[in-house]
Amino acid sequence: MTLLLALVLLPLVGSVVVALLRGNTGAAKWAALGFSLAEVVIAVAAWFAYDPAGPRLQLTSSVPWIPSFDINLSFGVDGIALVMIVVIAVLTPLVLGYSWGERLPEGRTHGGFFSLLLLEQALTVAVFAATDVFLFYVLFEIMLIPMYFLIGGYGGENRTYAAVKFFLYSFLGGLIMLASAIGAYSYSAQVTGEGTFDWAKLVPILSDAPVNVQIWLFLGFFVAFAIKAPLIPFHTWLPDAAQQAPIGVAVIVVGVLDKVGTFGFLRYSLPLTPQASQQLAPLVLVLAVIGVLYGSLQAFGQTDLKRFVAYVSIAHFGFIAMGIFAFTSQAQVGSASYMVNHSIATGMLILVIGMIIARGGSTRIADYGGMAKMTPLLAGTLLIAGLSTLSLPGTNSFVSEFLVLVGSFTTRPVYATLATIGMVLAAVYVLWLYQRTMQGPVRGDALLGTAGGPGAVTDPNREGAHRLRLADLGAREIAVLAPLIVLIVGLGVYPKPVLDVINPSVAATMSEVGVTDPVTSQGGN
Repeated sequence: MTLLLALVLLPLVGSVVVALLRGNTGAAKWAALGFSLAEVVIAVAAWFAYDPAGPRLQLTSSVPWIPSFDINLSFGVDGIALVMIVVIAVLTPLVLGYSWGERLPEGRTHGGFFSLLLLEQALTVAVFAATDVFLFYVLFEIMLIPMYFLIGGYGGENRTYAAVKFFLYSFLGGLIMLASAIGAYSYSAQVTGEGTFDWAKLVPILSDAPVNVQIWLFLGFFVAFAIKAPLIPFHTWLPDAAQQAPIGVAVIVVGVLDKVGTFGFLRYSLPLTPQASQQLAPLVLVLAVIGVLYGSLQAFGQTDLKRFVAYVSIAHFGFIAMGIFAFTSQAQVGSASYMVNHSIATGMLILVIGMIIARGGSTRIADYGGMAKMTPLLAGTLLIAGLSTLSLPGTNSFVSEFLVLVGSFTTRPVYATLATIGMVLAAVYVLWLYQRTMQGPVRGDALLGTAGGPGAVTDPNREGAHRLRLADLGAREIAVLAPLIVLIVGLGVYPKPVLDVINPSVAATMSEVGVTDPVTSQGGN
């Protein structure tokens, strides 16, 4: 068994074990945490086993599934898939740690909740590792099921609406992608006499296909990935899902599932349909820049903390898509690393917001203010997450955003210039959020009618018994946030380990698309 196959199977086994223990909450929690930590160990081993100078796909395994159609259970990773799998491994135990004492809807147990989270982890790892196009499609659709139940069963007041909308959007996109996958199989059968869904076999076959064939195939993949990413105008499911999902689930939705879309652009759209990708790049770039500006402006108008994060993410995905379709090495490396760094920064931002909501009992931004006076550690972690979100130099996101903009300006100066406005807006809306929640006079609206803890006080200046919980971060909360702070600072100061793994995969993608990096072509001038 390869390390990669172990990464797929371990959380799947863990999900079954935790489900069987769901009647014993304590045992179910510790079993889930144990399996997730073991996954981290295997992910680290896979990281060191991967050779950036080696073949494009490594840690491979393949088992025949439907031989008559050359469909196999094939897995393998390049550098981009590997870094995302490691991020998933890191985020999952942190999500479990945050959700450890979370109050769930009546009739729901932590055993069922944690079991679904581990199942989602297994399917998401498998999606990033799949190297058979049909297998990728199946996993792309199946991973919606546990997420549907996580949102619909454990979310907020409008959770059913959000879960159904999330499912229908992604499921429809997947069906359109299936049409392109079948089209790719049919074309390979026409050319070679024997159809295949194997990604490595399809790349050289489809790269020589007529442009009109590539365009139709590209559009099928594009719609599915644009919905998942999400790009404007396919984005409307995300704010609802983020708002209604439990905090831990929101971390997975915004920090992990969205990346399947941008990963799909890099792994499938560009190598399988290189000419169509270049011809339709202006369309994608327009949507990407609109996303940057629209998401940023919408973030200003949000009154809900969780919807705020959703629109911020929409803006960031605009940067990632722009870098991918700028077709330069710098921009694509920036986009691939942005996928990692966005997961870290936004994951931490959502967790901190969850800790704020847990203290205030409200998701409304207007219900907060002056919390830094009572919870300085919480305020500090929000500031760190916010600074990473706005890509401050010295944080992990800065290098990614810088590479995207510099690389995009080389070939797409107008789009890059417009997207730069998003950087300015990011600084404003992040600092606006921090000022509204942490600075200014203390507000007690969010805690109206809640019971104060040992450190609670009554606000005599407001009508009713308003109680403000003064408890700062506890030991468990610090343990959840500390690894993310280390990654934000560490990758901000020294991003080389991640960039070294990503660079060869980006170079291979550029070669498959047949694009010459304009910087390289200048011969050092």
